[in-house]
Amino acid sequence: MESRICYNLCMTDTPASVQIDDIIALHGGWKSDVLTQLREVITDTDERIVEEVKWKMKTRPEGLPVWSYEGILCFAEIWKDNIKLIFHKGSSLPDPDKLFNARLKSTDVRAIEIHESDEIHKAGIQALVNAAIAYNSNKTAR
Repeated sequence: MESRICYNLCMTDTPASVQIDDIIALHGGWKSDVLTQLREVITDTDERIVEEVKWKMKTRPEGLPVWSYEGILCFAEIWKDNIKLIFHKGSSLPDPDKLFNARLKSTDVRAIEIHESDEIHKAGIQALVNAAIAYNSNKTAR
């Protein structure tokens, strides 16, 4: 499995969905569980959402899972003790459930920092994804 993951993550023509499967497998344990749940919540929100992998670099050769519709909606960063679900234009999105708890001082992004014992607020995340879709869809009107 490990060699298949490395191969898929290094190949530029491997579909993003397969690369994200491999990113999830690479991290294992609770992080895989959370990433799987986040992915499902996000992709179930709207069938037009596209999965991508971006920002591959020496320190993170697998890149980051990204979900887009008419631009980036959100992406996941995997850290030692947490996962951050980062909304690209989060500072412009309504957050009635007060899910944003990280990157609060940024002028653009907002994040939901998730730890091992945290529950995923599915309805709240879907509301944020829908708001991000609406934001991206209306950017030509701005």
